[in-house]
Amino acid sequence: MPSLTSPARAPRPARGARRGGPVGDAALPAPGSAAPVRRRGRTVFRYAFALPSILLVLLFFAIPFIANGLFAFTRWTGYSSVITWDGLSNFRLLQQLGVLSHATEVTAIYAVTSMLVQNVVGLALALAMQRTTRGNSVFRSLFFIPVLISPLAAGYIWSAALATNGPVNAVISVFVPGGFHYAWLGHNLSALICVACVDAWKWTGLVTLVYIAGLNRIPERISEAALLDGAGPWRRLRSVTFPLLAPALTFNVVITLVGAFSALDVVFSTTGGGPGDATAVLNVALYNEYGQSFFGMASSLGFVITLLVVLTAVPLITWLRRREVQM
Repeated sequence: MPSLTSPARAPRPARGARRGGPVGDAALPAPGSAAPVRRRGRTVFRYAFALPSILLVLLFFAIPFIANGLFAFTRWTGYSSVITWDGLSNFRLLQQLGVLSHATEVTAIYAVTSMLVQNVVGLALALAMQRTTRGNSVFRSLFFIPVLISPLAAGYIWSAALATNGPVNAVISVFVPGGFHYAWLGHNLSALICVACVDAWKWTGLVTLVYIAGLNRIPERISEAALLDGAGPWRRLRSVTFPLLAPALTFNVVITLVGAFSALDVVFSTTGGGPGDATAVLNVALYNEYGQSFFGMASSLGFVITLLVVLTAVPLITWLRRREVQM
């Protein structure tokens, strides 16, 4: 006679325990075996994907940079097949010839002038063309055209425009009785300032777009709150716009200054480093030393340019980043 009571049930296995039998053992992998393999596969794939970029950086930046730093301390010329270690002799000789100090001074004046003109004019244009309208879009495109022009072409254009009988003097002659015949590129100070302004003209369109992007990133509610508090246009610009525009200012100041330190093509196509050596920036001096087959001295000047960029950019970035306001 069958029992009226239900048969006793076997206890359920605890959660996470493996079931007995070959099927259960085969279905569940051993703990800690598959996940590390997948992670290693992903890591290898990432490094393989980045390998071409790493090789390009090593080939075209890291290796030449290290080689230039080593050659800067060697006696290496085109008049001898032997390269010998020479310590600081290249730097001392460049200083005795007056090349190092003069080229560094000219480069500093050129870079600061170009940076100031680009940022002042670029910020003014950005404030004028901040709103996206049909007219502002046309003007933004016009001001960006110089960025697309070759630096050599820009230099040749302005070299002709600033000539004694060029269009710049012709326009000024309209307002000056007896005509105006100033040689803009024939005097030391005016030549250096003009070449720096040509470089600024070349890149101001890019600086303007960066400032426009920074201005459009500022929330309108902040300006509206300042307006409701009675702040006028200049007060809003000084107390609201400028602090919140600090990230764009940091980017533009550093990029324009570092770019001006590396100037070469604009100087060559306008003055060639003249009159005399009034516009002979460090890269022009480097080119001249290399053209005379003094390769070690040229490497020394390249090393000085690198030091100048690093010693200027790193403290400047640190100082400007500390002044930025987080929105």
